[in-house]
Amino acid sequence: MIDQLDPVLLARVQFAFTVSFHILFPAFTIGLASWLAVVEWRWLKTGNVLYQEIYRQWVKVFAVTFGMGVVSGVVLSYQFGTNWSVFADRVGNVLGPLLGYEVLTAFFLEASFLGIMLFGTGRVGPKMHFAATVIVALGTLISAFWILSANSWMQTPQGYRIGAEGLFYPTSWIEIIFNPSFPYRLFHMTVAAYLTTAFVVAGMGGYYLLRQKFVPHARIIFGMGMLMAVFVAPLQLLLGDMHGLNTLAHQPAKVAAMEGLWETERGAPLKLFGLPDQAAEATKYAIEIPNLSSLILTHKWNGEVKGLKAWPPDERPPVAPVFWSFRVMVGLGMLMILTGVFAAVLHWRKRLFDTRWFQWWCLAMTPSGFIALLAGWFVTEIGRQPYLVHGVLRAAEAASPVNANQVGLSLIAFVAVYLLVFSAGVYYIARLVANGPQPAAEPVYGDHGLEKPAIIAKGKHSKRKRTPGGQHV
Repeated sequence: MIDQLDPVLLARVQFAFTVSFHILFPAFTIGLASWLAVVEWRWLKTGNVLYQEIYRQWVKVFAVTFGMGVVSGVVLSYQFGTNWSVFADRVGNVLGPLLGYEVLTAFFLEASFLGIMLFGTGRVGPKMHFAATVIVALGTLISAFWILSANSWMQTPQGYRIGAEGLFYPTSWIEIIFNPSFPYRLFHMTVAAYLTTAFVVAGMGGYYLLRQKFVPHARIIFGMGMLMAVFVAPLQLLLGDMHGLNTLAHQPAKVAAMEGLWETERGAPLKLFGLPDQAAEATKYAIEIPNLSSLILTHKWNGEVKGLKAWPPDERPPVAPVFWSFRVMVGLGMLMILTGVFAAVLHWRKRLFDTRWFQWWCLAMTPSGFIALLAGWFVTEIGRQPYLVHGVLRAAEAASPVNANQVGLSLIAFVAVYLLVFSAGVYYIARLVANGPQPAAEPVYGDHGLEKPAIIAKGKHSKRKRTPGGQHV
């Protein structure tokens, strides 16, 4: 039965499955590493032991997430050789160095200093430990820089030539790295990673507050997460608008699929919901707001927006998944902004940490960043089809000459192994979160060489006192 399926489609599904798992972990580590750097800075700045205990809990979460990201990323590299060997052969001269730079400048940096983050407390000085955390956070951002540069080049290729044998050769590395869509994707994705972490952190803080566990820690965790939502979620809306305008300029067919727009129109309506029918070339049962699509995309009330019929059928991306994924991403983004508004109002009324319905709301919003991130990734990747390198190299031309049985059976194996391994990893992370921040077993600052005393925050679960030797009992 498997041998009757399209091997190219199976190869695409297999890569989509593995990359969807993989992207969750690097995105989370990008935000989590930066948040840990802020937590440690607050610990060293204030001497508040609560920050140390929060750091120690979440650095373990970071380590597990980092490990799962590495494992899932290795699989993707192998798939370039197994299912997409023609793609690897033709564009390897361009993408190979970019991926190599990511390993040399980012992965080695993160892996080298992660050990200090995990085991360096009390063994290295405070400045060195904090520097290690900052370096790891910087490494995650450098990693995002190179990966998004490579992916953006596939979306908006430039700075290359194609040789007589069909191979891509670089002509300008500046143009390749800083291709037209790269700055927008870099900032949009980085902010998405920060929001993902913010809502996970805030959700766990809300969980502790609901259960009345680790309340002093929870107030810090919850407050920091909400601070990010208040200021960064609206920024993401602005970045998304800029990214959309760039996509309209360079990949208008993708935007037409996002909008479910088939006819080229002036004053195009915004379709809130509908059922895109690719065969009928129509979006049925659409609920529309007149002129709003033109206003958003062109910033003009009667601006012209191209419909999908402007391209031949074999040049159009699959419309339904792009259409719905875009609405999931935008809808969750608006809920994040709304959460920030709620948080600001409750903080002003001095009820941020006492409002149970809002704590339940934040707990429910915990996975929202991951879902929005995946939805945005689906829009980006499915919307580029039928091309792997936009306008130049089609997916059907880039796949390996393997039969459907081989790809299908390996896909089944990937699904089984990923569900087993990553379920175990997620379970372990959930146990770390459930156990909560634990008291420090060694002197807070004694081995770090700082002279100012640790500050113990007052609260229900802060009944320890500091002994002359620096221990907390």
